[in-house]
Amino acid sequence: MEIAVGSLETPALTKAQLADLLFEQIGLNKRESKDMVDAFFDLVSTSLVEGTDVKISGFGNFQIRVKAPRPGRNPRTGEAIPIEARRVVTFHASHKLKEQIQG
Repeated sequence: MEIAVGSLETPALTKAQLADLLFEQIGLNKRESKDMVDAFFDLVSTSLVEGTDVKISGFGNFQIRVKAPRPGRNPRTGEAIPIEARRVVTFHASHKLKEQIQG
């Protein structure tokens, strides 16, 4: 199944637009479509918060990285400011997605 997104008005694909596409192309009602999109993103974000990587076959991987503390600098004043350790999410596209993007 191929989902056409060429008619979207904005350059970004939103959750509301995803729900509308599920409604139009799969036939779910609007409430089910919205609930399905929300449930998907809740599951992804909950997994990442718990420290579990998310791998979506044919799309890519979302991974949690722990960044070490490091010295930083305020660009306005030049004052040294310590940057604390933190967790960040990274995304790595799959080879299939990269090939599709390249055409």
